Amino acid sequence: MEFVVIAQYRAREGEAERVAEALAEMVAPTRAEQGNLDYQVFRDPKDPSLFVLFERYADADAFDAHRATPHFGAWLAGVVLPALDDRIRLDLVPLGAYQP
Repeated sequence: MEFVVIAQYRAREGEAERVAEALAEMVAPTRAEQGNLDYQVFRDPKDPSLFVLFERYADADAFDAHRATPHFGAWLAGVVLPALDDRIRLDLVPLGAYQP
């Protein structure tokens, strides 16, 4: 079942460019992952400290595999997450596949 992650990140003051550079490093290797269907990184033009990621995976296992990759460890866990003031992550499945 398809698995979607939408994440909103707010960089700490003075960290926005560092976060932007690290997120840019994530794009190509994430898109090359076997279970990745889409990986987009957006930045708010009115608030350069605000980033939104849109990620689609074949299933939740593919997302778990993504989190175990070297690029996730180096760039996202190693650079991005420590530089944030706030983050929100939504883990989503298609409505027809939802099971309470």
